[in-house]
Parts: sequence; C-alpha cells; structure tokens
Amino acid sequence: MGPFVLVIGGGPAGLAAGYHLKKGGVGFVIVDNHGGVGDSWRTRYDSLTLFTPRQLSALPGLELLGNRDLYPSRDEFADYLERYASRFALPVQLDRRVVRLSKAGNDTFEAELDDGAKICADAVIVATGAFQHAVVPQLSKRFGYQVLQLTTDIYRSPGQLPDGPVLVVGDGASGRDIAVEVRKTQPVILATGRPRKLFPEHFLGKSTWWWLNGLGVIKAPAHSWVGSKVKRLDAFPNRDRSVKSMERHGVRIVPRLTHGSGTEARFADGTAVNLRTIIWATGYWEDSAWLDIGDAKAPDGAFLHNEGHSPVRGIYFVGRPWQRNRASALIMGMGADAETIVRRLLSDWRLR
Repeated sequence: MGPFVLVIGGGPAGLAAGYHLKKGGVGFVIVDNHGGVGDSWRTRYDSLTLFTPRQLSALPGLELLGNRDLYPSRDEFADYLERYASRFALPVQLDRRVVRLSKAGNDTFEAELDDGAKICADAVIVATGAFQHAVVPQLSKRFGYQVLQLTTDIYRSPGQLPDGPVLVVGDGASGRDIAVEVRKTQPVILATGRPRKLFPEHFLGKSTWWWLNGLGVIKAPAHSWVGSKVKRLDAFPNRDRSVKSMERHGVRIVPRLTHGSGTEARFADGTAVNLRTIIWATGYWEDSAWLDIGDAKAPDGAFLHNEGHSPVRGIYFVGRPWQRNRASALIMGMGADAETIVRRLLSDWRLR
C-alpha cells in the first residue's frame, strides 16, 4: 500500500505534481482555494501574458496549441490549466483553503480546511506558488484619500482608473507592462528601483528562451557558476520594455519613490508630482502562517527546503523560485521538478 498525498495548490505546479502522482499510481488529492481551475490566472490584470512562448509553456503530457513562438495570454493559459486537469482527471477540490497543516503523528499530517473539514495524509506537496499577496509599502499611508491606490493583484485594466496622473511604483515586468498599457489613456510616471537587466526577445530568429533552454543555461543548478550568474542578473525578456522604449511610449521614468504627502509624490532626484492614482508593483509576500510545523520554517516564516525537500520528512515543494534552477518558477520547469519530487517522495516512502 502506497502513501496518500495532499497537494496544496491547484495552479500549474500542483497540476504537474498531480500528473506525476497519477502516473506513479499514487493516491492523492489537490486542494485549491479558487472557484475554478485556472482562476488564479483569470484574476490577474487583463493584458497579462506569460514570459515564455507557447513551445516552452506547457505542462507534461499536453501541448499548448497555437503559434509556438508567441506568448500565451492570461485567459488562454487559464483555460489550458482547466483543460489539463480535465484531460488527466486530476482530483482537484475547489473552494477549499488549508488554514492549518500540522503533524498528526510521527509519519502523518493533518490539514484543517476553512470549512472545518480535515484531510489526513502521509505526505504533503506544497504548490502554492511564491506570488500570493502583493506588497504595499508603509509609504502608502502617507498619501491622502484623494489618491486611488491599487496593487498588481487588484488592477485589471485602464478602464477602472479615474482621469489624472498615474504613478506605477516598481519597474519589474508587471510594472512596465501596466505602465505602457495605462499610458494609452492617462499620463504615467514609472518609479524605478534597483537596476534591471533585460535580454533580447529573439536571437538569430529564435526566442532567446529557446537558446537558453537548448544550451542548458536555464536549467543550470542554482549553485553552479552559470546558475549563480543567471540568478544574480535576474533578467527578463525585453518585449519593447526597455527604458528607451517606454519613454518612446510616453512613460516618464523617475528614480525611486522616497516620500508621499496628500496627492504629492517625491522622488530620489528631488522632483515631485501630484497624482490621482498609484499602482504598487513592488513584489509579493508569502503567507506561511498556515504551516504549523516549526521545523519546516525559518524564523522569518520562510519555507525551508533543499531543492524542494523539506527538513521535515514527508513535506515537499514544487514551483519555488530557484528550487533547482531558473526554470523552477517557470511553467517550463515545473514538470521536471514535479517528476523529481514525486520520485523522491516514493523513495522516501519505501525507506519508511
């Protein structure tokens, strides 16, 4: 008799884990707090697309149809995930959120759900993703009620914004995308942070991701020379999103936001502007309070793991940034990571 596994999270990482668990003949259930498979994507901003082209954005066993060199949209990928779960008859239980995971014995776990139900499992795969709750800096409290403040998980489209200057704080991929989109209807200021590295979208007629994957760069271990260099650069593709391109689109680029008062924002170069809207694109924080097993977390609450293996026997992870390499947090790497984790889980079970 094999283990019964609880997979927490029904996004791409959780579905990839489910695929390999089912392939291995393991009993399992996937719980997800959304109302439908793929809804974690459907609730993001309307114009969102994946980083990687379709040829590198599929989970194991099911191709993502369409132009292989173009990027799947938010809704297209959400529908793909729904189709994926149906195609492989994965046991996904929706509208179920784990509020507490604890040890039920030496080798078992008990998950308490928000509806009061409990699930006992021999092993747990955490596939909740690292981008759960948008960060809102303390500086936001210095702005008055006249300024509408949104985060990247609340913003949907320019149509929800009032007329007037818009400040986007944070120049990562999402911040740059939103700034260019909003500029079509409103004046936009983009406040930058640390220097960003962008790589060309194509090289010699092929996606740069294709080259990085084919040359093994994207799958280089995090501790290797190549992997550490890729991690340090933390680059994303330049899809017409360089500073020069954004200025050409009419986006005003300013340095770091340092002060706010009423409707006024001040920046590191001493300049100031009056605002109507702020969109915070300053990253995400992860809720780990539900994991009530001390040895599984660091003092600051961060999940502890080594390439997806928790120091607590029976807990595993899929979809963590840099779990094994740069691909780990991308769709293209989740299938391989899930296969490795399921293989390790079964090996550990046999050793018990």
